[in-house]
Amino acid sequence: MIFPKFKNPDFNCEPFLSAPDVRTEPAGDGYLPEQFYATTIYPEFFKINGQWKMLHQSRMDCAVVIRDDMPIVTEPRLIKKGDQVVVGRSDDGTGGVYVHADCFEKPDESSSSSFAFRTGQSRETSFSRDYDQLYEVLRNDRENGYIVWVLGPACVFDNDSRQAMASLIRKGYCDCLFAGNALATHDLEAALFHTGLGQDIYTKKLIENGHYHHLHTINLVRKEGSIKKFLEKYDLHTGVMNALLECDKPFVLAGSIRDDGPLPEVIGNVYESQNAMREHTRKATTVICLATQLHTIATGNMTPSFCETNGIIRPVYIYSVDISEFAVNKLHDRGSLSVKGLVTNIQDFLVHLERNLK
Repeated sequence: MIFPKFKNPDFNCEPFLSAPDVRTEPAGDGYLPEQFYATTIYPEFFKINGQWKMLHQSRMDCAVVIRDDMPIVTEPRLIKKGDQVVVGRSDDGTGGVYVHADCFEKPDESSSSSFAFRTGQSRETSFSRDYDQLYEVLRNDRENGYIVWVLGPACVFDNDSRQAMASLIRKGYCDCLFAGNALATHDLEAALFHTGLGQDIYTKKLIENGHYHHLHTINLVRKEGSIKKFLEKYDLHTGVMNALLECDKPFVLAGSIRDDGPLPEVIGNVYESQNAMREHTRKATTVICLATQLHTIATGNMTPSFCETNGIIRPVYIYSVDISEFAVNKLHDRGSLSVKGLVTNIQDFLVHLERNLK
C-alpha cells in the first residue's frame, strides 16, 4: 500500500533558524507550571540545544517533559515534582515549538466551484470508496501494522455480526480490542444462551426470564474466576471473546459506573484502564470504533494522527462507525481530525467487511 508521503519541515529556514530553544519550568508535586504547553494530534517538534527534535508516541492534551535532551510526552496526572515541563502557547516555531499540522501530501480533489451539495457526512453520503480504502489499509496492516478495534455491545446482539467479528479476529485483522463490561458480557451470554439481553440473536424471539441471562452469565464467569475458565468449563467455542483468547490477542475491558457484576477481567479503575489502553494506542496504525460513543472518544483522544513503522512516518487511520450521524461526527468535535466517519448499521458493516476480506 502507498501511504501519503510525510513532508519534513525545512528547519534550515526562518523562523526555525533564529528561534530560541524551547522554554521549560519545573513542575510542582502533581501539577504543571501555569503556562504549560499542551500536545496535539499532529507531529510536534521542540528545539533543544539548537536541534529540532520530534516528539514520539504522542497523544492529545498532554504535557511535554524535557529529559536527557529529548521531549517526552507525559500525562498531567503522571507529572512529578521537578520535571522540566515545556511552557509557552506559541506553536509556529518562533518559540521553540512547532506543530506540523499539514504534514502529509494530499491529492488534489478540490472542486472548481465555490458552491457544492453534500459536503458533510450523513446517511446519504457515498461510502463506497471509503470501504475500498479500508480493505486496502487492513490488508496492509494485518502484516505490517497494529489494528485496534473499539466495540460497543450492539456488535454482538446480532448473530451474523458476532460471527463476522470473530472471523475477522481469526483471520488476523485484530491486534487488540477495547470494550466495556457490556460487550464481553453479552458476547458470553450469546455463547451460553444464544441471546443478547434475553432476545435470541438470530430470531429476535424474547425468551421467558431472558432478562436474567446476562446476570446469570456474569455470575458463572465470576464463579470460574476468568472468561477463559468459563469458556472451557462450558465447552463454548463461538464469539468475540473466544476468538481473542483462541488467537492470544490482548483486550482491555474498561469499567463503568453502570456495570453489572462486573466480569473478572474488567478494570474498575479508570486511570488503570487508560494506562492499559495507552499501551496499545502507542502502537496503533488503524483504529476502528463501532457503536460506542464514549469509548470511541476516549480512544480517539489518546491516538495521534500519525505513527512510525519501519522508520516511516505514516497516518494512523481512525474509523468511527455508527448509525447515528451525531455519534460519528462527535469525534471531530473532540479534536480527532484524522477520523473517517461511516454512517451505517454496524451489524451490516461487520458482515460486509468480513465478506470482502476473504
